[in-house]
Amino acid sequence: MSELNPEKLHVVYKDSIDIDKLELPRKYTLTHSDSTGELFLTIGTEYDYDQISGLYTRFMRDEVLAEWQKKNGNYELHLFLHVSGGFCFGWAGLRDRIFRHHLPLVLEVIRYGDKELFERMPEIKNAKIFVHFESNRKKYDKIEYFGRIKEIPF
Repeated sequence: MSELNPEKLHVVYKDSIDIDKLELPRKYTLTHSDSTGELFLTIGTEYDYDQISGLYTRFMRDEVLAEWQKKNGNYELHLFLHVSGGFCFGWAGLRDRIFRHHLPLVLEVIRYGDKELFERMPEIKNAKIFVHFESNRKKYDKIEYFGRIKEIPF
């Protein structure tokens, strides 16, 4: 994954999710093809476990899961990244760097892929972004504030 090419982004809405209204739960499942550069984003009330259940995806564990949460009356976008633990390719430090490198693109994909929501609810552009780096190594297992959605180049 490098730059967003809208022609290679495939978006699917599931679970009768309202395209242009933010109701919780609203979750994102993002995967990609290393060979074609295509991106696959599912937006629904649950994560798209069918999308991430294939052998290759389970081995690589480079999917991104994200969801909207509401805290103290404000919306927040939380991303969940599998840095290490279990059966996955790559050591934690390398995976951490790769995920960090691609985070701006991931956020752009979510914003572009769910553009109807962002157009109808411009106030969510002020939402804070929190990234959950999930690891069995304490050094990499953390939650970090990543700024606000409006700070993402789009």
